[in-house]
Amino acid sequence: MSTSDEGRSPPRRPATAVVHNGREPFAQHGFVNPPVYRGSTVLFPTVAALKKGQRYNYGRRGTPTVDALQSAIAAIEGGFETKLTASGYQAVTTALLAFVEAGDHILMVDTTYQPTRQFCDVMLKRIGVETEYYDPLIGAGIEHLVRKNTRLVYTESPGSQTFEVQDIPAIAAVAKARDLWLLMDNTWASPLYFKPFEHGVDVSIQAATKYIVGHADAMLGAITSNARAAKHIERAHGHLGVCPGSEETYLGLRGLRTLDVRLERHQKNGLVVAAWLARRPEVARVLHPALPGDPGYEIWKRDFLGACGLFGVILKPASAEAVAAMLDGLTLFGMGYSWGGYESLVIPFDCTSYRTATKWHPEGPALRFHIGLEDPADLIADLEAGFERLAAV
Repeated sequence: MSTSDEGRSPPRRPATAVVHNGREPFAQHGFVNPPVYRGSTVLFPTVAALKKGQRYNYGRRGTPTVDALQSAIAAIEGGFETKLTASGYQAVTTALLAFVEAGDHILMVDTTYQPTRQFCDVMLKRIGVETEYYDPLIGAGIEHLVRKNTRLVYTESPGSQTFEVQDIPAIAAVAKARDLWLLMDNTWASPLYFKPFEHGVDVSIQAATKYIVGHADAMLGAITSNARAAKHIERAHGHLGVCPGSEETYLGLRGLRTLDVRLERHQKNGLVVAAWLARRPEVARVLHPALPGDPGYEIWKRDFLGACGLFGVILKPASAEAVAAMLDGLTLFGMGYSWGGYESLVIPFDCTSYRTATKWHPEGPALRFHIGLEDPADLIADLEAGFERLAAV
């Protein structure tokens, strides 16, 4: 039951790893969970120790609580090292800044998380880094966009809001051949359902706020890197002074223990509701990579180990008033911008204004759903009543 035994034991399967990794009960008087270390000051016993340094020297640079979650995520995702941040967005920005400098060019997927785009267009531009957006379906064709000063390729699969699945192995082959860093936002699949380092990724980013925390009650980010990239991430993480809060880290540890069973239910419920929505006369199409017939299904089936509860829906033409009537009366679906918690959510979206390498021409209004842990029959009944309101308007 000690993490120190991991090297002498057979490899742990994912369901076992999320329960046991990052725990050493008998080093903590037998208590199952690691304690929450709160603090900034760390004392040194002697002047010699102060000069030499010790495992923990200042709260911002890590605590045993932080180490427990970092080591667990790194092992589960298959990376060399993980660094925690105070939010998923902070993980994105820290990872990007770890590799770029003035004069660099980066390739950013057009379907990236919108704040990531804003960081590139504003902050990276201010320090002299040029961002070029590319079609998520480009695959090996990304080679034609690489310049002499290209530094990295950034991927997010499935894509934010529209759920295009990227051919990560094909892009990784180009990145390796051209000596580029390959970064990936892996939040949708979590550390369990996509193994980025087995597919050639150098740095995997998680908005741990979502499925790792899993209860809509904490902000947390994680950057996991391979051995080649680890020193760059560690240096940027230290220079930027980013660190998570003690309570948030503990909530990440707590959430991690049930990640496997929660994701299994999110996947099951999500597919039930998505398949039902696909049969509705009001729906033009469902954007869910794990549904047979989805454009990304074959690559998803090849590379991913599962799906989560997040997907998109394109309605047939309907007025804004009709969509508002549908959504405003829902009783089990909240409207909010996060996702990954136990609760179901829905928001309307329109990414026309923030796609540049691709064009967004939906048949009608677009909705993003997160399917939680409720009984899907109740969720379907709630949506059925919503469609009746939509039709009435």
